[in-house]
Amino acid sequence: MEVITAKTAGFCFGVKRAVEKVYDQVNQGKKEIYTYGPIIHNEEVVADLESKGVKVLESKEDLQNLAHGTVIIRSHGVGKEIYRDIEEQGLELVDATCPYVRKIHRIVREKSEQGKQIIIIGNDTHPEVEGIKGWCVHPAIVVGDQKAAEELCLPQDQEICIVSQTTFNYNKFKNLVEIIDKKGYDIDVINTICSATEERQLEAGELADKVDAMIVIGGKSSSNTQKLFEICKTNCVNTYYIQTLDDLELYSLPPVKCVGITAGASTPNYLIKEVQEYVRNEL
Repeated sequence: MEVITAKTAGFCFGVKRAVEKVYDQVNQGKKEIYTYGPIIHNEEVVADLESKGVKVLESKEDLQNLAHGTVIIRSHGVGKEIYRDIEEQGLELVDATCPYVRKIHRIVREKSEQGKQIIIIGNDTHPEVEGIKGWCVHPAIVVGDQKAAEELCLPQDQEICIVSQTTFNYNKFKNLVEIIDKKGYDIDVINTICSATEERQLEAGELADKVDAMIVIGGKSSSNTQKLFEICKTNCVNTYYIQTLDDLELYSLPPVKCVGITAGASTPNYLIKEVQEYVRNEL
């Protein structure tokens, strides 16, 4: 059996940077380390950090109850009010926000200060989108699907700036922008989908198109992994979404000659290697 693993599978730059920042704080011997939300959307990584004493703050209230310690901003970023709270409480801040996400924060702050209505193409409940909204001067509008785009109604003279969640599906982004553009608004479109995300999605789709079965590895709450699964499933019926090797063992894969493997940006390399070895030796 042939096993092909996507070159782009696994940690992206922003995730790798964020995770390393947390382990660096642990290695420095600090005892009270917190991440504002899970540092990345991967349960295995978060569990390993918890075993080393790193605690997850689940809400703003959790943060406000801290008297001391080090707070690490996760790769998804947060709104500016969280930075203010950390500073006012005298806590140590380590900012692990992905640089691509920080760029979006600067864009929406600048454009909203100019009076433009910010439209974010993405998932309204995703932490990255929550953080982006927190840098807008006026409330942003989140558009996540065709229905929301079609129902968008703003004053005709309202200038608009459209950005995207970094992990959004690029083709869906283009389609939603086209729907909004047809309404005749004065639109400033800034494609803020991470280049690594675009490359990963393109490679996954091409790989799924030429294999007999496709395995997508990543956390169940990982937006970018979900997008990879959707793309691969479209091109390969036998596509499986797993979080760990244990999940794969639950499936009865049909006899195949070629298996493709890809993984979300929050998936550590050791998980990918475990799946590779299992597929080569057991299937």
